Amino acid sequence: MIRNPNEIINKNKKIRILLAGYPGIGKSTLALSAPRPLHIDVDFGIDRIEPRYRKPFIQPKTYDEILEDLKPENLSDFDTLVFDTGGKLITLMSQYAIKINPKYGQRDGSLSLKGYGYVGREFVRLMDYCFYTLDKHIVIVFHATEEKDGDNTRLRIKVEGQTKNNVWEPMDLGGFIEMSGRDRTIGFSNCERYFAKGTRGIHGIYKIPELTPTSQNDFLTKLFDEYNALSKEEIEANEKLKSAYKSAMDEGNKIIYKIKDADTANAAIPKMKAIHHSLTSEKEIGVAFNAKTKECGLKFDRDSKKYISLEQEQKVK
Repeated sequence: MIRNPNEIINKNKKIRILLAGYPGIGKSTLALSAPRPLHIDVDFGIDRIEPRYRKPFIQPKTYDEILEDLKPENLSDFDTLVFDTGGKLITLMSQYAIKINPKYGQRDGSLSLKGYGYVGREFVRLMDYCFYTLDKHIVIVFHATEEKDGDNTRLRIKVEGQTKNNVWEPMDLGGFIEMSGRDRTIGFSNCERYFAKGTRGIHGIYKIPELTPTSQNDFLTKLFDEYNALSKEEIEANEKLKSAYKSAMDEGNKIIYKIKDADTANAAIPKMKAIHHSLTSEKEIGVAFNAKTKECGLKFDRDSKKYISLEQEQKVK
């Protein structure tokens, strides 16, 4: 079914976000600031997180274990799935791919081209399953690596082979965490240093508040609330546009319905100009008006700037 963009109604959308940064910059702690997270600690790095910021976790050693743990009956207490890190997740996926089909691997244990293709598709499938079927927020953490581009040094996510594009594909947001002076920041807009992703009004650089012994680790929870607040504003604005569109269409159709001849068509012109249009109402009403005048055998005379009947036109000639 084809739908109009102004019909979007997901006011409390689950969000998929990618976080990247250098080791030790606090990626995992930031990831766990999302609403009611389950920490999928494939890097076995939970001991590096301060105890007060730790959350319930699993430490799968294989991709099979991840698939077994991520069942609806196991996840009722959680709103967010935190994959830490995405690079290690893809490594486990690669091992799984070669196990189910040896053609996905090469003699040295690395993936073949077909193997990379499978892992890329499986990554997207897993993200879709967590998002659509499990109905969870997704936070996926990546280490950053530096790449030389001429005289510039750019930050990129650390991930094997051709799966880099697949990683970004399903994300709503993607940000790089950096130090700016003494402050930690996260950037959601593309720049010369890195590729990032911002949507729904979330863009630019955000300062990450410093955590103190009494502060809450809730940066992503607040960011998700902001995202959905902006979504709600957009939807409410669309509702106003749709209401104005309906009023314009109703008013225009009433005017057009009364057109019977040249006199009623000419009387309708100022009324048509007075309509307050919204969305596509002006174009649609214009088409309907032209169709009605044609049906009534009328033609617009440019000299008099009035509609005349085709009979009158013949007499003038």
